[in-house]
Amino acid sequence: MKEHSKHYPPYLDLHPVMKVQGTVRLPGSKSISNRILLLAALSKGTTQIHDLLASDDTMVMLNALQKLGVHWTQEGNTHNYTVIGANGVFPNHHADLFMGNAGTAIRPLVAALAVLGGDYTVHGVARMHERPIGDLVDALNAVGAQIDYTSNPGYPPLHIKRGHIHAQKMQVKGNVSSQFLTALLMASPLAAQHSDVVIEVVGDLISKPYIEITLNLMARFGVEVVRDGWQCFTIKAGQHYVSPGVVYVEGDASSASYFLAAGAIAGGPIRVEGVGKNSIQGDVRFAEALEKMGAKITMGDNWIEAETQGPLQAIDMDFNHIPDAAMTIAIAALYANGTTTLRNIESWRVKETDRIVAMATELRKLGAIVEDGQDFMTVTPPAELAPATIDTYDDHRMAMCFSLATLDGVARRGAAMRINDPKCVAKTFPDFFEAFMKIKHEDLF
Repeated sequence: MKEHSKHYPPYLDLHPVMKVQGTVRLPGSKSISNRILLLAALSKGTTQIHDLLASDDTMVMLNALQKLGVHWTQEGNTHNYTVIGANGVFPNHHADLFMGNAGTAIRPLVAALAVLGGDYTVHGVARMHERPIGDLVDALNAVGAQIDYTSNPGYPPLHIKRGHIHAQKMQVKGNVSSQFLTALLMASPLAAQHSDVVIEVVGDLISKPYIEITLNLMARFGVEVVRDGWQCFTIKAGQHYVSPGVVYVEGDASSASYFLAAGAIAGGPIRVEGVGKNSIQGDVRFAEALEKMGAKITMGDNWIEAETQGPLQAIDMDFNHIPDAAMTIAIAALYANGTTTLRNIESWRVKETDRIVAMATELRKLGAIVEDGQDFMTVTPPAELAPATIDTYDDHRMAMCFSLATLDGVARRGAAMRINDPKCVAKTFPDFFEAFMKIKHEDLF
């Protein structure tokens, strides 16, 4: 797989622009890409994957699978891969796995390794070692897994040894990250060879649309999950992952948010291709939030289009279902009349950085009045956006979000932005700035 860290300078200077227009072909979804890679690796048969995301996070998963003895090949310099499934057992029972800062990779893989057993060490970058994994480890150890913390309890790095799984019933908290439930769901068929596995969610479940992605993809690989609301999931005994042969990765709906917001703020139309009204990703509902703010949204089977219909209006909305895309609404709020309130976003605090702190800090540099609490944020735009140097906290979404503040909206004009450490976008969208400059009709360098 080719290297994804482009040769970006230490910072990028972006200039204000009056109008954006054009079409953007989205990179593959990160959430779908890493789920499909693991499912293909655990399956019986060979899977051809088309349009896999090329990014740091997928590279982490591909490298980990390779270390576990799973064979895969890339078709030339394309986004198409062939994975030879290991039929429910990883060939290598000993491995040292570096997972970067990829939550979509480390959490499902830890669950699978814990159920299959072996001798594995799992670690990542410094920030990954600050991101909680305790609820997942507790759920697995409670049914006989042997996972030890090698540094701080509740956080990676981890040492996984061979346990004795008796997983008829598992319980996991749902209020920190939906990836813990996704991890248990994806690993459960490996534990349900002789008896059913029931997974109960304790408390409220956040980011439900991401669980729908998991269930949809498991079904494509031959495993059905019986769901009782959002509290109980049953995996019937004797199911095995079987390759569907060929699978296509949808475009990334979270990445779509930046371009749709650009169209809503600064003219348009902007069309994103790769997601549409039939998408399995919950983040397409970001378009509904833009519509509530006053943008014109149109959708086809495989595209969404946004354009301006006058000044945006502030909204007060619960974003528990689309926390990643909600960051983009906080930037759109700079161009809205009134105070925008984002509620139920506590999961921002355990992402690539503490996003509530980071967003509030950088929005204030632009002159916005921001109130932030444990699980909410309000954004009141200034009369005029101030030029600023934006720190990105090694968080891809910070860099992509704040690029939008250079756009001229109906209510107020954009300002010059310096984006520090632009290479952080390689986590999910290495070509983001090229695509952004294309709709601004400017050259990058």
